[in-house]
Amino acid sequence: MAHYVKVSTMPGEVLDDAELRQVQLSVAPSRTLSEDGSTGTKVTVDTPHGPVTAAVSGDPTRPVILSYHDLGLNHVTNFQAFFLYPEMRNVVNNFCIVHVNAPGQEEGAPTLPEGYVYPTMEELADTITCVKNHLHLRSFIGFGVGLGANVLARYATKYPNYVDALVLVNCSSTQAGWIEWGYQKLNIRHLRSGTMTTGTVDYLMWHHFGKLEECNQDLVTVYRQHFERAINPTNLGLLVDSYIRRSDLGIVRELDPNKKKDVRMIRCQVLNITANLSPHIEDTVTFNGRLDPTLATWMKIQDVGLVLDEAPGKVVEAFRLFLQGQGYAVHSRGIGSRQGSIASVTSSTTSLRDLREARDIHITENPLQNPTA
Repeated sequence: MAHYVKVSTMPGEVLDDAELRQVQLSVAPSRTLSEDGSTGTKVTVDTPHGPVTAAVSGDPTRPVILSYHDLGLNHVTNFQAFFLYPEMRNVVNNFCIVHVNAPGQEEGAPTLPEGYVYPTMEELADTITCVKNHLHLRSFIGFGVGLGANVLARYATKYPNYVDALVLVNCSSTQAGWIEWGYQKLNIRHLRSGTMTTGTVDYLMWHHFGKLEECNQDLVTVYRQHFERAINPTNLGLLVDSYIRRSDLGIVRELDPNKKKDVRMIRCQVLNITANLSPHIEDTVTFNGRLDPTLATWMKIQDVGLVLDEAPGKVVEAFRLFLQGQGYAVHSRGIGSRQGSIASVTSSTTSLRDLREARDIHITENPLQNPTA
C-alpha cells in the first residue's frame, strides 16, 4: 500500500508529492480490554449486599483516588488503559489507586445466585464504606463514570467528610426518564435470561459513545466485540435494573451561606466532564446547575464520545490542574506538558482556566449561562 506525504528539502522549494515505498510504519499496539495486572492487587470485601471486588495499587497511607465504573464495564475495561496513559501515570505516581466494582461485574465473575437481591444505587454507595473501612482509608478523591459517577455523587452527599473531591464523567443527578426506562426494561428482560441481544449491544454502544459514526472506529469495534462476547448478561441485567430504578440525588444549589448547612448538597470540589458527542451532555448540565458554583467546574471536550479513551491527554491535563487546585503537588513530565512542573495553587477554577484557550475544550462554572459551550 502506497502512502503519500508532502516533503520539502530546502526553504522556499516547491513541495512535490513523494511516494514512500518500502517504509515500515510504526503502529501503536491494538487497544485491548483484557486485564494485564496493572490495576493492582485484587481484594474481596464482604458487604451487607454480598462480596465486592476491588483492586488496590500503591500505599493506602498515601492520598487515595477511588474509581467506580460505568454500565457494561468494570475496573479493568473502564480504567486500565486510562491509568496506564503515560501522563496519567506521572500524575498519580504518588497516590494510592483503589478501583471498586459493583457486585458481579468484575472480570470472570460467576453468575449471581438465583434470588440474589441486587443493591440499590444508595446501597451500592454504601458498599464503598465497606471498602474504605477494609483498606483503612481516611478519605479519597472519587473518579466515576456514568453509573459510577452517580454512585460516587451519592456517597459524597451522604458522607461529605470522607470525600476530598470528585471527578465525574457523564453524571446524571435525576431519575431515569421514560425513554431510558423503556429501552432498559426491554434490555433487562433479555439480559436476565442470559442473552446479549444486538439491541442491548447497540444501547450500550450509544450509552458510551453517543454518535458512533463520528467516534474512533477502532475503539467502536473493540467495545462492540467486548459487549457481545465478554459480559455476563445476567449480572449486567441486575445492575442495569438498579440503575434505571435510581432515585433523584435530591441535591440543591443553595447560595445563601446561612442556609447551606441545612440543605442536601455536594460539599466538595467537583470536576464535571462530558464530551460533545456524548448522549449525556444535558445530564451533566442539569447536574452542574444543582452544584454550588464556587465548587463546580463543567468541562466539555470536543470531537469525542468515549472521553477517557478518545481524549485521555485532555482529561489528564484537566485532572492534573484540578488536583493542584486541591493543594496537591503533582508532577507533569509528559510530552507537551510543562516540563518538571511541581505546583500547588489554591483554586481549581483558576488552574483550569489554563485550558480555556484550547479550541476543542469548553470549560465553565455555569454552562446554563453559556449556550454555545
